[in-house]
Amino acid sequence: MDLTPYVGNLRQELALAADAAGGGEARALAERLTAPLESAARLTLLDALSAAMAEVTRELAPGSVDVRLRGVDPEFVVTAPSAAEAFQDGVRAVRDTVRDAERDTVQDREPGAMARINFRLPAHLKTRAESTAAAEGLSVNAWLARAVTTALDTAAR
Repeated sequence: MDLTPYVGNLRQELALAADAAGGGEARALAERLTAPLESAARLTLLDALSAAMAEVTRELAPGSVDVRLRGVDPEFVVTAPSAAEAFQDGVRAVRDTVRDAERDTVQDREPGAMARINFRLPAHLKTRAESTAAAEGLSVNAWLARAVTTALDTAAR
């Protein structure tokens, strides 16, 4: 990202303010101050961009946006989370939510009250549900029952 237009705009605004405040003498002082202020302005802009990207990174986690200096200008480097990493984060979040919901709703269940439904999933979701259920040591039916309980309890909150 080229900071030159932004620093140039600051230089121009300083010159206009100097003209309005005191004419030629003030403008000459503003021009003498411009060179030392340019590096301070660039550093301030870099600090602001770095802080902004830190906020973006917090929202993107586990992805990130880094600000790197290339010469005198910043460069943004975006690191997106891998699909597998994002999926695993989602699985962990669902697993934690299911465990919490199961703990909260055990006393609300009616013993022995069951109902049967037919449930069709796309093949790729069925495979993922089977894998996740197996990883948790559950049958697909038990895993789906927990997922539905969690979804309903979350929606009710």
